[in-house]
Amino acid sequence: MLRMGVLVSGGGTNLQAIIDKLQAGEIRNCEIAVVVSSKPGAYALERAVAAGIPTAVVEKGTSGVATNATDPSGATFDGRLLAKLDEYKVDFVVLAGFMHILGAEFIARFPNKIINVHPSLIPSFCGKGFYGLKPHQAALEYGVKVTGATVHFVTEGADEGPIILQKAVEVCEGDTAEILQQRVMVEAEWEILPKAIDLFCTSELH
Repeated sequence: MLRMGVLVSGGGTNLQAIIDKLQAGEIRNCEIAVVVSSKPGAYALERAVAAGIPTAVVEKGTSGVATNATDPSGATFDGRLLAKLDEYKVDFVVLAGFMHILGAEFIARFPNKIINVHPSLIPSFCGKGFYGLKPHQAALEYGVKVTGATVHFVTEGADEGPIILQKAVEVCEGDTAEILQQRVMVEAEWEILPKAIDLFCTSELH
C-alpha cells in the first residue's frame, strides 16, 4: 500500500474530497500518511484531524527559509518539507491547494510522483501567477464557453508536467470568478483528483 503525503495551505476542500473517496473505497492501494500545511491554523488540518490523519506544519519565511522554531538549522523550505515527508515514509505527494511552487530539490526527490490539480484546462490559463481566482477571472475575461480542471504531474516548470486527467466545465452566463471557481471545484476538481490518485496507485503510472 502506497503512502501519500498531502500538502495544503488553506481550507482543504480538495483534501476532503480525497478523504471521502478513500473512505468510500474509490481510491485503492494507498493511505494518507500525513497532511502538511504551510500555514498554522489552516482548516485543512482540522479536516485531517477529524479523519484521524497525522498532521504537521512547515511554514515558509520571506527568505525561503522554514520558520519552524524547532529547526534552527536554517534548512530551506523544500528541505524542511522533505524531512517531514521522510519522517512519515511518504511514497508520493499530492498538492491539494498548496500555495507554493516547489523547487528543484524537492521535485528531484519525487520524480513523476508529485500530483497537482489546476483549475483550468491546461495549457489555457496556467503557469506562474495563475492561482486562486486568477484562472477563473482570466477565463471570463477571455470569453471562453468551457473551462475545467487538470490533474498533472509536477515538474520544475509551473503547470508544465504531464497531464493525467482533465474534465471540462461549462461557463454560464452571469458567472463571476467566485461562482465559476465553485462549479469547477465541485464538477471537476473533486472528481478527477481522487480518480488520478487511484489511477496512480493501481497502475504503472508510478
